[in-house]
Amino acid sequence: MDPERAVPETSGTTPEPGSTAPSSRPGQSDPARADGAGAEHARGTDTAYAAARRHRWLLGPAVLLLAIVVVRAFLVTPFGIPSESMEDTLLVGDRILVGRTTAPADLHRGDIVVFDASQAFNLRVPERGILQTLVEAVESLAGKGQPTDYVKRVIGLPGDHVRCCASDGRLEVNGVPVTEPYVAAGQQPSATTFDVTVPADRFWVMGDNRGSSADSRAHLGDPGGGMVPGDDIVGKVWVRYWPLGRLGSVDQGQIASVPRNGE
Repeated sequence: MDPERAVPETSGTTPEPGSTAPSSRPGQSDPARADGAGAEHARGTDTAYAAARRHRWLLGPAVLLLAIVVVRAFLVTPFGIPSESMEDTLLVGDRILVGRTTAPADLHRGDIVVFDASQAFNLRVPERGILQTLVEAVESLAGKGQPTDYVKRVIGLPGDHVRCCASDGRLEVNGVPVTEPYVAAGQQPSATTFDVTVPADRFWVMGDNRGSSADSRAHLGDPGGGMVPGDDIVGKVWVRYWPLGRLGSVDQGQIASVPRNGE
């Protein structure tokens, strides 16, 4: 047999009319098919890369939003002042930043704090759907707090004996009459008489505008006696950032040194 005319054996059969003979031997890839697959893969890669380029502008806002959420959750949180209970220290419409790094054990008498009053003041917490929760989460980034978020001044620390009033009309803490320069002009220290001992890990709080503040005094008959649990304190007021004309730190008005109860 002439070697140049050698062809694979077909076991004595010939292709039927209309049939297609194998284009390659078993174990060998089809070059045309491989080229097609490679081209398709390249097109897919190009499409994915193009889509990534179109949406890469989202990366910056996403990182910024994540940073805001982290800072708000662990470092500082913005709040707005909705009522006159802390006048003249904080006015309606003021916006403040609250530091979340101060532990309850590090608070002092006279510190201004934001806290969740739902437990201390026996407030009803409204049920919220998923949509409402998402809306409130977005609003909170701009400083809108929950209806149960209150801002007051710490008057009594855990273990303190606080009463109203001393013979000269001032509040008395652990037997010592205290001067409160932050109380709103024309207001007396308290029109409500009380005599309480603050339990462990609880705080007695009052507003500076004593005649217009629903604070610990207003909840003496509630479970817990109006005392704020340390775990419910969001943080200590740090700075006012709005309005710009009142930009700056908020006077904490520290109460003069008072001995511990029983000393």
